[in-house]
Amino acid sequence: MTPTPKPEYTAGTSGVSVWATAQAAPATQRSGRYHPDSVKHPAKMLPAIAAHAIEAYTRPGDLVLDPMCGIGTTLVEALHRGRRTVGVEYETRWADLARSNIDLTRAAGIDLDAAVYQGDARKLSTLLPANLRGRVDLVITSPPYGDSTHGHVRAKAGEGVRKYDHRYGSVLDRGNLANVGIGRLLTGFTNILTGVTDYLKPGGHVVITARPWRQHAELIDLPTHITTCGSLAGLTPVERCVALLGRLADDDLIARSSFFQRDFIVKNRRGGLPVHLIAHEDVIVLQRRRDSASAPTAKQLQNDGQRSAVHYGSFGSRIGPGPGATAA
Repeated sequence: MTPTPKPEYTAGTSGVSVWATAQAAPATQRSGRYHPDSVKHPAKMLPAIAAHAIEAYTRPGDLVLDPMCGIGTTLVEALHRGRRTVGVEYETRWADLARSNIDLTRAAGIDLDAAVYQGDARKLSTLLPANLRGRVDLVITSPPYGDSTHGHVRAKAGEGVRKYDHRYGSVLDRGNLANVGIGRLLTGFTNILTGVTDYLKPGGHVVITARPWRQHAELIDLPTHITTCGSLAGLTPVERCVALLGRLADDDLIARSSFFQRDFIVKNRRGGLPVHLIAHEDVIVLQRRRDSASAPTAKQLQNDGQRSAVHYGSFGSRIGPGPGATAA
């Protein structure tokens, strides 16, 4: 009998709309691959989410970019799957930690191109090498969002429950998108996606994880806003998936939530607000269309990103240039 040939691999489709990305606990997913200090980041992407996106939208040898890479989860998972990778991170602390995590992959025998540049992702053209333009196959990233989903807690006799590792740098740093209102966050993220488009190959994908959150009891539909940001940057929405944050059992979904998240739910329900534990991340998938001849120029995209501020309200004075770039 002649064996049935396997279908040819085709990048560019996740295959499923629900990603089972929390079958193993976050600590188990990071065990042995990440520096112990990685747990201190206030909003880490699950490694399995990055891994699923990388396997769905790229081939071995492709180039993966994360313009807000944090501790380098996207970079580490890309390297372990045979992809080259580059990241940008605003805060020195996390940029250094991302480099340490890359060093761990090299110690494990993975010798592929990888670099982390420190600076403001809204100014990618001043940070990334010019020869990367048009060469990125996949962008994976996540914007900062409400602190109701961030941080750790510690209980100590006589001191009650104390929250820690729940802030991005100094709250006085208004250049950090984590410390600004929703209007400036969305405008800044549109500018980031605008810059990303210039580095993305025609046909390349952008995968963004986001979740709704409540701010002063009002639900902020961040995933829908992020889709609008992508459209304003010249990208085309192609998929909207769900990445689970809980474990799928035979007939149930077992939540993996922190003490702080559960406490947040209890307090709001007592106050009459019927909120529920967050059990998934929305995954927004966009694409730079292959008909690049009709695509807007980088300058047009930049102007469109600046004009998008009107959709999100005034964002005050312009932010100055970020710190200089340093390769890993």
